[in-house]
Amino acid sequence: MQIRLAIRDAVNRGSRKPFHWGGLKGYQQLESIAEALRRVPQDPTAAYLNRLAIQVERAVQRNRWLAEDLAQAHHWLMRIAQCLRYPPSDFPAPQIPPSGVLNSTLVRAEMEALLAQFRPDLKRHPAQRALDGAWRRLWRTWGADLLPCYDIRGLPPDNLKMEALFGQLRGHQRRISGQQSTRPLRDFGQFQVLFDAQSEEELRRELQRTSLEDYQESRRRLAQAEEPQRQLHRLHRDPATTMRRLVERHAVRRAELAQIPAILL
Repeated sequence: MQIRLAIRDAVNRGSRKPFHWGGLKGYQQLESIAEALRRVPQDPTAAYLNRLAIQVERAVQRNRWLAEDLAQAHHWLMRIAQCLRYPPSDFPAPQIPPSGVLNSTLVRAEMEALLAQFRPDLKRHPAQRALDGAWRRLWRTWGADLLPCYDIRGLPPDNLKMEALFGQLRGHQRRISGQQSTRPLRDFGQFQVLFDAQSEEELRRELQRTSLEDYQESRRRLAQAEEPQRQLHRLHRDPATTMRRLVERHAVRRAELAQIPAILL
């Protein structure tokens, strides 16, 4: 069942992040699943997994050329981000080129050189063709608006942190008011929610009102409810190792089931 869920997750991967492409990640995950299923022996007790391996291998082979095109487009997108020193978390210290101080002039020159290097086959590579059109159009239209952050110290390249903070404040305002409107944030958005406890001792007494057994039982139920999501998280982080462990668990389970008739006799 977990292998089936892994396949379903691979072919339905979605993402909203600009540098995390669900289609490419899903194909790489499907490749890891196919590699793990190849290790399943041709045994009657594993007939279902053997049939499943044929279908997965067919899907991998059929989409290999498109995935390679998508991987190249993603590679160039990451080179664009590196040229722009974006996101800022990946560049904690300004990377100064050998030619001089980092400024808008140097970033513009690097981007123009990168554009000159990007010459994909537009007829045979649709993903790179889409990137080429969007890249050149956006740089021509909005490139000048991206460059002031390299000349003005302290100017961030985006407003994502401000958007995230405002989103958190709006969510909190909806929870405490029960209303969809967040207009009060215009007047009271600068205030923060504080603990009701007046002292650390009072807070400790409130926490101790719950018995250790009830707390552990709640933690166990929470872990059980979160296990499917954790399995997907492990699958996304390291699909090869996760799938190998699932196949190994399946082999152990088959061996246990094979011993049941002998035990009953």
